[in-house]
Amino acid sequence: MAAAPPPPLRGGQLALGTLALSLATFMNVLDSSIANVSIPAIAGDLGASPSQGTWVITSFAIANAISVPLTGWLTQRFGAVRLFTASVLLFVLSSWLCGFAPTLELLIAARVLQGLVAGPMIPLSQTLLLASYPREKAGSALALWGVTTLVAPVAGPLLGGWITDNIAWPWIFYINVPVGLGAAAVTWVIYKKRETATRKLPIDRIGLALLVTGVGSLQLMLDEGKELDWFASPLIVGLAIAAVVGLVLLVVWELTDAHPVVDLRLFGGRNFAVGTLAMSVAYGLFFGNVVLLPLWLQQHMGFTATAAGMALAPVGVLAILFTPLVGRKVASWDPRWMAGGAFVGFAFVLWLRSGFTPQTDLVHIMIPTVLQGAAMAFFFIPLTTLTLAGLPPERIASASGLTNFVRITAGAVGTSIATTLWESRAALHHAHLTEELALGDGPMAATLAQLEQAGLSAAQALAQVNRLVDQQAFTRAADDVFLASSLLFLGLIVLLWPMRRPRLMSAAAPADAGAH
Repeated sequence: MAAAPPPPLRGGQLALGTLALSLATFMNVLDSSIANVSIPAIAGDLGASPSQGTWVITSFAIANAISVPLTGWLTQRFGAVRLFTASVLLFVLSSWLCGFAPTLELLIAARVLQGLVAGPMIPLSQTLLLASYPREKAGSALALWGVTTLVAPVAGPLLGGWITDNIAWPWIFYINVPVGLGAAAVTWVIYKKRETATRKLPIDRIGLALLVTGVGSLQLMLDEGKELDWFASPLIVGLAIAAVVGLVLLVVWELTDAHPVVDLRLFGGRNFAVGTLAMSVAYGLFFGNVVLLPLWLQQHMGFTATAAGMALAPVGVLAILFTPLVGRKVASWDPRWMAGGAFVGFAFVLWLRSGFTPQTDLVHIMIPTVLQGAAMAFFFIPLTTLTLAGLPPERIASASGLTNFVRITAGAVGTSIATTLWESRAALHHAHLTEELALGDGPMAATLAQLEQAGLSAAQALAQVNRLVDQQAFTRAADDVFLASSLLFLGLIVLLWPMRRPRLMSAAAPADAGAH
């Protein structure tokens, strides 16, 4: 750690290095969403049910969540450049194995490998990118990196749907091969002489076992809970107990071990602790609603997967336009105000969505989506800047890995809560609407009478009205989730102000920028 860090890159090397790191990140984030719309095709082709096919997504998420916190230990053991390059190459190999898998079991095994090796890629791409730029350009570096993480989730469903419909589902994995090989080659050529210091640390086997037990059980519980009626299932109860015991013991063990596999002492810093909490809760709200909206569009508004993807695609427009501005201004504007503006923006977007009805047209669905792009641009960079502020360079990889782990877990929790609330609220609204129908009161009763007068039998008319009741109930339930999420985003603003404003905001003291 005593050695001076290498000087920033310049010219063509800086441009190529940024491109290679961003492409690897794009490939990683893309793969977390590209398979979502392809599950029916994959399950049908491999002779599995759609519910079994969802393990293609679940297996990647579980393995990824487990491996992300290991980034800090692995970086110290092998070096950031070697670890990043190896991760990308192994990601390419596992992607090829995914496309080549002849059975669902082998595909899931390949996805587990893909998730495990994907863990270090995102935090290390941040670490190497920040080391490539002068300290005063840290915000711009994060902005360039941020564009890829914003575009990939939008491109994933669109690209996955198009490839599945027009080529074949294995190609959603094969496309990673040329991208990954190119990114790994360029990264190694440019960064091999900029390797970080390494030291041989013993592996924290107990901590690793507790991490796998706690996180794996939690992720399985969240993924399977809704399907198995939550705590009415003995399996879910067992997984919940294993998750709580594993995570509690993990915290106790890691705070006392000399070489923890997860550096929980980072939470001793105010900015890191509060910033990670704010980012994780906000991301959980954001991601839960990102999953809910296309579900509602496809299941109750008659949208195809491709059409739903198209309806969500405009989110990238303002995100791409504003992200470079945010990157430049984060060095002079207070990032707490910028993140607060993002929270207000998300609250406004979700408030607009809370007024959706079954009659809402595509234009009015897309307006909040377009506005959400601006909120996304002001969300990630200022919060990352605040969270990592003041940390020494040798702790950045551990800090980035830990905060990404908590964020990914919060995304899974948010998704589970949003979809569970949606279905429970829909059941409540369905009951209220059918009560009105039974009393012969309200618009549904009038619709039933009109259908019978039009010549439909009583059974046909009731079936038609039941579909309308379902559509209305699930739409009102989605509105409830949108409105509650909007209010929670406003409440999150109070978390921003306990954090200290980084000193890099002063032109006279840009030194702290290296900590971002």
